[in-house]
Amino acid sequence: MSFTQFPLHERLQRAVEAAGFQEPTPIQAAAIPVALEGRDVLGTAHTGTGKTAAFALPVLHRILANPVDTKRTRALVLAPTRELAEQVTLAIRQLAVNTPIRVAAVYGGVGMAPQERALRNGTEIIVACPGRLLDHAGRGAVDFRYVECLVVDEADRMLDMGFLPDVRRILALLPKERQTMLFSATFAPELTRFADYALRAPERIAANLDAPPQTITHALYPVPALLKSALLIALLKKLDTDSVLIFTRTKHRADRVATALKRAGLPAAVLHANRTQSQRQCAMSDFRNGAVPVLVATDIAARGIDIATISHVINFDIPDTADTYIHRIGRTGRATRTGDAFTLVTNDDFEMIRTIERALGERLPTQTLPGFDYQQAPAADAVPVAGSSNTGPGSGARPHPGLSYLSSPAYRERLATAGRG
Repeated sequence: MSFTQFPLHERLQRAVEAAGFQEPTPIQAAAIPVALEGRDVLGTAHTGTGKTAAFALPVLHRILANPVDTKRTRALVLAPTRELAEQVTLAIRQLAVNTPIRVAAVYGGVGMAPQERALRNGTEIIVACPGRLLDHAGRGAVDFRYVECLVVDEADRMLDMGFLPDVRRILALLPKERQTMLFSATFAPELTRFADYALRAPERIAANLDAPPQTITHALYPVPALLKSALLIALLKKLDTDSVLIFTRTKHRADRVATALKRAGLPAAVLHANRTQSQRQCAMSDFRNGAVPVLVATDIAARGIDIATISHVINFDIPDTADTYIHRIGRTGRATRTGDAFTLVTNDDFEMIRTIERALGERLPTQTLPGFDYQQAPAADAVPVAGSSNTGPGSGARPHPGLSYLSSPAYRERLATAGRG
C-alpha cells in the first residue's frame, strides 16, 4: 500500500513524497480513510507508530478541500506536554509546506503575547497544552466558534498528569458539531468514560500494541545499585553512537546522572519539568542537531521526542510499568532503523523484569560489559537509588563479590518459571 491510494489533496501528496513517506504504518492505513470520511476516531497506538500523520493529513485535507473566505481557527490539537506540542507542530508544518495553512503551538513557560496574536489572527490549526489554552480563553483571546476538528493526543498521559478536567472544560467551549479524534497507548476505565463523553460513534482502531518494533534489540545489564552510574559511563564510552536517550525515574536523579556524565567528560543535556522552557528547548535543539550526544530525561518530559537518529535508549532506572518500557524504548528503532534498548537492573527489579518479559512474550537477554570491574567500591558521588537505603547484598555499598543473582542460571530459571505462571 502507498499514500497515493488515499484521496488526499495533491499538495499533501507532494508533501508526503518530499518527506520520504513510503508505505503507511498500520495506524495510518487504518485511521486516515476513516478520518477522511469525517468520522470520529478512537485510536490506540504506541509512540513511534506514525499517529501524528494519521490525524494531521486528514485535518489538513479537510481544510484544503473546504476553503473559507476568512482566516479562523478550524482545528485544535491538544497535547499533554510542551515537547509533544512542539513536535506535533513541526510535523504538521512539514506536511502543510505546500499550503497557506498556518500552525501555531500554545503552551506554558513562554510569553503569552505571540501566542495571543496567533490565536486572534485566526491561525487555522492550534496545537496546545490544555492549561495555557484555558488561560488564553479566560482572556478572550480564543475564538472556538469555527473549530471543525478536535484531536486529543496521548490521552493516557493527559490522564496521568491530571489534565482531563481541563480538557473537559475546553470541550464545553467547542461546537458540538465537530469531528473528534482521540489517540492513546492505553485505556484506563476513567479514560474510557471520557472517550464515551467526547466522541460520537467512533471507529475503534488499534495498532502495534503488544510489542515494540522488531527493529529494537533488548539487553539487561545487572549491576550493584551504587555502581549504576559507573557502568553507565563505561557503557557510553564503549558505544559507537552519536545519539543516546537515558531515562531516570525522577527529576532529581536526571540532574544527578547528567552531572556524573559531565564529570566523566561526556557532554549531556537534561530534560524534565523543573527546567525552564528555554532550557528545555535548548536541550532538545542541542540533542536533535547532534551538538550534545546524550539526553537524560524523565518519562513525562520525554513525551514528544521523535528523533529518528536515536540509536540507543538506556533505562538507568527500570520503568514502573511494562507499557512505560515500551514507550521508552520506542524512541529508538524508528521506522526501518535499528536500535538498542539497555536496562540497568538490580536485585530489586526482579518483579518488574518479569512483568516486562510477560508483556513482550519473550526473555530479555542478560549481558555484562567486558572489562568493567563489578567488584569495585562505589564512587563518593555515585547516584543513589530512589527509595532504597543502598545497603545490603547487591547494593554496591561495599565491594561486591561478583555479579548479582540477576545474571545467574538460578535467577533465569526462576524468571522463566514465573513467566509461565
